Amino acid sequence: MTSTVWREAITVRAHRLGALAVAAGLAVAPLPAGARQGGDQPGDGRQAVTLRVALTQQVDSLNPFLSTFQAGTEVGRLMYDFLTAHDADDQRPVEGLADRWESSPDGLTWTFHVPEGKRWSDGRPITARDAAFTYDLMMRDEVAATANGSFTAGFESVTAVDDRTLVIRTRQPQASMPALDVPIVPEHVWSRVERIGDYRNDAAPVVGSGPFVLAEHRPNEFIRFTANRDYWRGAPRYDELVFVHYKTVDAAAQALARGEVDLVNRLGPAQFDSLRDEPGVTLNRAQGRRFTELVINSGAATRDGEPIGDGHPALRDIVVRRAIAQALDLDAIIARVSGGYAERGTGPVPPVFAEHHLTPDPPLRHDPAAANAELDRAGYRVRDGLRVTPEGRPLELRLLGHASRAYDEPAAEFVKRSLADVGIAVDVRIVSDNQLNESTTAGAFDLALSGWGVNPDPDFVLSLHTCDQRPNADGRGGTTDAFFCDPEYDALYARQRAELDPDARAAIVRRMQQRWYDQVPAVVLGYDNALEAYRSDRFASFPVQPDPGGVIMGQTGVWGYYGAVPTASAGAPAGVGAGWVLGAAGAVVAAAVAIWLVARRRGAEDRE
Repeated sequence: MTSTVWREAITVRAHRLGALAVAAGLAVAPLPAGARQGGDQPGDGRQAVTLRVALTQQVDSLNPFLSTFQAGTEVGRLMYDFLTAHDADDQRPVEGLADRWESSPDGLTWTFHVPEGKRWSDGRPITARDAAFTYDLMMRDEVAATANGSFTAGFESVTAVDDRTLVIRTRQPQASMPALDVPIVPEHVWSRVERIGDYRNDAAPVVGSGPFVLAEHRPNEFIRFTANRDYWRGAPRYDELVFVHYKTVDAAAQALARGEVDLVNRLGPAQFDSLRDEPGVTLNRAQGRRFTELVINSGAATRDGEPIGDGHPALRDIVVRRAIAQALDLDAIIARVSGGYAERGTGPVPPVFAEHHLTPDPPLRHDPAAANAELDRAGYRVRDGLRVTPEGRPLELRLLGHASRAYDEPAAEFVKRSLADVGIAVDVRIVSDNQLNESTTAGAFDLALSGWGVNPDPDFVLSLHTCDQRPNADGRGGTTDAFFCDPEYDALYARQRAELDPDARAAIVRRMQQRWYDQVPAVVLGYDNALEAYRSDRFASFPVQPDPGGVIMGQTGVWGYYGAVPTASAGAPAGVGAGWVLGAAGAVVAAAVAIWLVARRRGAEDRE
């Protein structure tokens, strides 16, 4: 492989022309008790402009080394940039904290260059030493590797040659190197943290490198950020960003309709359709980068193979897992539960990333009769309408779902009715996000509704199914999806990771997914469309990723929040005009007084 240097290409987009110069203040609905209206006033006589976003999922942690929930990783990206980013238009690797990088001819040494002028929110300079500290911490501290450890697992050494130059040596070529979706933290803050696992990182203001600074956090109530006026890409166009927690999607949709929040996603079909004719509301339907799955506890264990949890032992039998898959009519789930707003599921990589998406051969088709015949042959007899194992234990399974998602309860009931057709009883339990996460992490479940967001580079989502991602004896140190552990899959994972030819790598990635699909540690129920809505009477536009046709929230980056454009009547922060750029190069683009020119350019994976 020849040495390759990646540089950002700045493109000024005419269709992102922004609001005109400062106008009247934005009338905002009351925030939750304790959150200051407008926060710190701009000091120019106008009311602060606030973007209020509904959150229906709990934030598991503000510690970027620990957070795996979609909501937690999303707010974390606002505080901490990565070494590289992903372009908002086509999701290719572009400038993050490093503005350029190159690899050695053998692909084992990567050099990243961190330019001068980028600063932490407390004014200290961002250097290559901060990145070296972050990666080294993940390499030597198992807890620090919890959320994103797969990215550094193949590193041999990380060295900051000086403040501007970072050198990473890997044990073998690593295809994901231009897309290390790891939040870089400031060494001068985190070097004082004694126990990463106990550090909440919520004592505002949190020192970060991103476009927003944490100002206030009340768990399960709200999270308030203020705009980082010294952000290296240029300041956001508004003053505050507040995430407001709602227990249900219905409540969040109603809050948007009443004008209490400005942006909401994760809408169900009913909520999305109910907002279609709502005055001042604009809808966004996008091909999502997430998948929804039915996880099957096929044998929860630590990475040393020690069994944990209390999953039903029959689920270790591939015959039972295949029968579960064949009992499920995926097209019916999409029609009846997703309202048609989804695509049929196969492997973990959704069709938005076409080169890595799996078309299974052969597919597991909806066929309850075949499933019943296979269960009969394997000795699972029917007794009083319910199948029992050869040892006589009834096939009665617990199914966990999220209370925060409109999808889970009807999907769980659909699964329950479907599995009854093959003699399997299901006890549906809809619980909080944290309860579900604790139960699945401990292996204390039989079935669970879950899902992940997938990045343009598939390495992370593929790593979730490797043996090493299972937890250690203390229940920490890994992020597994279904406790899947298969030597053939692991061998393919190592091959794709080291394969630098894109076409050859894509073929291996599809083979991996076929192996996963055939072993049925989970059933991908579908790739839901992202259903979002925003108050277009308050915010004129939001960048989407990819563009066109992409999402506002749940991006592999922060463009949707960072590039939000208030309406002309809302005004814009003083000093955020000609100097504001939504671009990974961080260059300053001159603009006429009445026009904002926007140069747009991109995270860790995230779990439901």
